[in-house]
Amino acid sequence: MQIDYPFHIARNGRTAETDTDDHIRDLIEQVLFTAPGERVNRPTFGSGLLQMVFGPNSPEIATATQFIVQGSLQQWLGDLIQVREVDVQSEESTLRVTVQYAVRGSQLVQQAQFHRQV
Repeated sequence: MQIDYPFHIARNGRTAETDTDDHIRDLIEQVLFTAPGERVNRPTFGSGLLQMVFGPNSPEIATATQFIVQGSLQQWLGDLIQVREVDVQSEESTLRVTVQYAVRGSQLVQQAQFHRQV
């Protein structure tokens, strides 16, 4: 079992835990929505994805953002997952990201969708 994200207390009064698949999904979410420079001891951690909402919107920028996100996931979680596909959609103030990945060790293919409204 792993510590659940975001951190919270379970009904039994202890730190909430989660299974490995959900923990990996939580780690992906942290990489996606953490801006580089946000963590003091890891200044390059994150993808800077939320900055896309405030920038211009074009197919070229969306493609570049997909490569940046995929690179960040491979850099920080490459020992846990193999990224198969990343799709980033920006619609008004909502950012939607779909990540398809294989869990290393089990080779189980997963797909997770994340969104943030800014």
